[in-house]
Amino acid sequence: MSRKHKPRGVKNSPLMEATIESLTLEGQGVAHVDGKIVFIDGALPGEQVTFRYTSHKAKHDEGKVETVLTPSLERVEPKCQHFGVCGACSWQHIALDAQISHKQQAMLDQLRRIGKVEPETVFEPLTAEGWAYRRKARLGARWVRKKEKVLVGFREKDGGFLAELNRCEILHPSIGEHLTDFQALVGSMDARESIPQIEVAVGDNATALVVRHMEPLSEGDTGKLLNFAREFGYQLYLQPKGPETVHCLYPENPELYYEHPQFNTRVNFAPLDFFQVNQPLNRKMVARALELLAPEPTDTVLDLFCGLGNFTLPLARQAAQVIGVEGDMAMVERARAAAHANGIHNTDYYVCNLMGEDLNREPWLKKHTYHKILLDPPRAGAKEIIAHIGKLKAGRIVYVSCDPATLARDAGELVHTHGYRLVGSGVMDMFPHTSHVESIAVFEK
Repeated sequence: MSRKHKPRGVKNSPLMEATIESLTLEGQGVAHVDGKIVFIDGALPGEQVTFRYTSHKAKHDEGKVETVLTPSLERVEPKCQHFGVCGACSWQHIALDAQISHKQQAMLDQLRRIGKVEPETVFEPLTAEGWAYRRKARLGARWVRKKEKVLVGFREKDGGFLAELNRCEILHPSIGEHLTDFQALVGSMDARESIPQIEVAVGDNATALVVRHMEPLSEGDTGKLLNFAREFGYQLYLQPKGPETVHCLYPENPELYYEHPQFNTRVNFAPLDFFQVNQPLNRKMVARALELLAPEPTDTVLDLFCGLGNFTLPLARQAAQVIGVEGDMAMVERARAAAHANGIHNTDYYVCNLMGEDLNREPWLKKHTYHKILLDPPRAGAKEIIAHIGKLKAGRIVYVSCDPATLARDAGELVHTHGYRLVGSGVMDMFPHTSHVESIAVFEK
């Protein structure tokens, strides 16, 4: 295709044709047109497609599929009627087994390219149910005057506006099947223009809503919220200002928890706490982490970024002692309470910012000899703590990652600087139909 046919502006873009070579993590097909990379939304590797340009940039162009001339065997019909408009999913047009295969390859590519390491073993991917799995989300809410209705859900894929959704196929059914009920509720309220979001959190026992409101609620609005919570069986929280103002309106004594039956542990949490959004996959992930770490009854284990004790409590069932370290004081207090409630007395917890503080004086670094270490950092990875981990000389490390690039960076440090072997790694499909890649790796001295 000649570059002379390329449009001056996107609006008058003619129909173009391309062969798709590979896939980005965002779910865009990669092609070359006259020597320039084009990322084509909705295209899959191996496909011949027609597309139109949507933007032109210095190093690449972007486009959107018009027609799939030769479909890939990986292509499936998206389940959600809003796919392509809603920005919550980008991979619904790819078969689930192909999704996890692409994610596994992306992780391995990052390990080789960034960390200059390669696992001795590639683990079989961990998967669970691909639909109705998401148990935590922040749903936007907006009164649209022109439409005389409220929108509740996720933002559109190509902009900052909320998508007009009737249901969501990836949210837990207690939420995903009731988006129109949320819309009707907020639309009926006096405060419909001052409610920007509703956070949802689903435990094994209940579903909680946190309604953010910018102005005080009238007695009538409070009554409507209470009736709604009672009708659908929700726990109802209000948030008039910052996170510290969240308080429960219904019921009188709320409780949210999830369980690990295999380890006889229950983790209580507050609706704004961080917890893994995919509970069936989370249970499998914790089991795999403990299998890889293989704690002995005489081991002292260090659990970094321990949060509420998702790994700490199960580890405590198998090790002599587990030390949990987390930067959020409230989470640490809940982790302590959870240990007590589970009858676990061989854990201890410390509050520490693992992402940048000078850690040399931290007592948990000096008081114990750690046989094994588990870490589950945020997307930024564990760069600041890796040097200290190297000095501890633990025999085995299990690293749970939510970003393959930072895992690769940290893996390179552990292998090339601190004398560890990357024994194995694999991906876990915590977020099906999205570009999010969760993975786990095990290192040995």
